[in-house]
Amino acid sequence: MQEVRANPDLLSFVIPVYNEQEVLPLLYSRLCEIADKLPCPVEWVFVNDGSSDRSWSILAELAAKDTRVKVVDLTRNFGHQAALTAGLDYARGEAVVVIDADLQDPPELVFDMLERYREGYDIVYAQRVKRHGESWFKLITAELFYKIMKRYIHKDLPVNTGDFRLLSRAVVNAFAEMREYHRFLRGMSAWMGYKQIGVSFERQPRAAGHTKYTVRKMFRFAWDAILSFSTLPLRVSIYFGLGVIVFGMLYSIYAVARYFIYHDLVQGWASLVVLQCVIGGTILVCLGMIGEYIGRIYEEIKYRPLYMVYRTLNTSLMSVPPRSVIPETRRRNRGTRD
Repeated sequence: MQEVRANPDLLSFVIPVYNEQEVLPLLYSRLCEIADKLPCPVEWVFVNDGSSDRSWSILAELAAKDTRVKVVDLTRNFGHQAALTAGLDYARGEAVVVIDADLQDPPELVFDMLERYREGYDIVYAQRVKRHGESWFKLITAELFYKIMKRYIHKDLPVNTGDFRLLSRAVVNAFAEMREYHRFLRGMSAWMGYKQIGVSFERQPRAAGHTKYTVRKMFRFAWDAILSFSTLPLRVSIYFGLGVIVFGMLYSIYAVARYFIYHDLVQGWASLVVLQCVIGGTILVCLGMIGEYIGRIYEEIKYRPLYMVYRTLNTSLMSVPPRSVIPETRRRNRGTRD
């Protein structure tokens, strides 16, 4: 295909880090190897997301000997998506590659990504064809998650993709306008509508250490993804409530018919207790769904920053303003309080 875009003047890598002391030296070595072969200069923006091991010390040593290493140290652990956002805010490149530190996503894939970038694509996402070294539970739940998202929530979301992708500067600037607290970056990039394409790869086992993504965090992430792009849980609660009403009406018809036909309607409390439990449970489920959305509204209107920065190395300027700087449109919507 005819090239329609030149190589970026600067290629940024955004790499969130949380307790990755074992893998950081390996990652840096791999990044240096590909940097010598890339057709453009690079910078590596490491975001230390509240690590409690030697990750900060290792990053500081790397930054002291290599100015291409930029380090953003957050005040505490704000989560993977917030750390990615911080990296995007500090990245200065005309194109930005988002990649995890565990080397499950091979950084060498950036050559294929750059080829698609030169063809005019603004988003080049890495699509897994195989996932080595992962449990059957992780594989099954991941497949189920993408099926639900694709069919009911976000039909444009590419399946078997993570946050490993290349973004043009236009997309990075668009992310700067989207400062919601509960973030699902891969869904947000698909929602934008920019020209995008996937490149296939086989995901490898971790190079060192162990995963920090527990089952609890995995389910929480999936729940955030669903609520961020759909009101489906509210609709499900409505359907569930209607189903209980229909069940109650049918049971009433059955009880009346049995009384007139068999004359053996027992003065029972069991059916009454069952119906009360079902109806009461339905009400609580519906209220819980509504409360979940109201809670998220409450968190959003506080306009707190997505993250707080403790210190930086080899960088001091942000490419975009922090969330604490309220956009003018939001400021007007808040009325006279400002």
